[in-house]
Formats: sequence, structure tokens, C-alpha cells
Amino acid sequence: MSKVKHLQPSGILDSTKAARFREEVHSLVKSGANIILVDLKEVTFIDSSGLGALVAALKTVRSDGGQLAVCSINEQVRMLFELTSMDRVFEVFTSREDFEKAYEKT
Repeated sequence: MSKVKHLQPSGILDSTKAARFREEVHSLVKSGANIILVDLKEVTFIDSSGLGALVAALKTVRSDGGQLAVCSINEQVRMLFELTSMDRVFEVFTSREDFEKAYEKT
């Protein structure tokens, strides 16, 4: 049975928040979550440290056999994902509702 957890960072996801973000993901995985949705609707900007934290989170979740998806990205984040090809690495949903529709079968 899937255990879905949501994570919703806010503001700027940069080096000052990256470590905390990674810790939160690690905690969710340790608590048994096997599907994690990172809702980025309140994130205004992501720098290279933030992107690194997202990639580290993805590796943490996958190494435990889980899945990580993101949703509700703004235009800046979308451009960053496209420039770095992260849009091919992460499963990106338009909204939390779209994610829930896709995962309600699991």
C-alpha cells in the first residue's frame, strides 16, 4: 500500500534552506513514505543549491524504492527545470489535484 506524503517549501529554495529540505525528505522516507510530492506553489525562486537539494531528495527516495514528484511550479522554476533538463528527471504535475488523479490508482 502506498504511503503518500506532501512537502511544501516556501520562498526561496537556496543554500540556507537546502539542508533543512533534505532533512525533511529523509524524515518522510524514514517514517515510511514511499511517494513524496513536493508542492512548489509557494516557492518563488530556486538556485543551484535548491536544485541540488531536489536532486538529492530524489536520490534518497529512489534508493529506498520510492517515488518523488513535484507540482505547481512557477515560470522561473519551469525555465530552470528545462535549462537543466530536470523536467526529464522529475515527474512534474501542474497541480496537486493532477498528482492525486494520477496516483489515486496506486
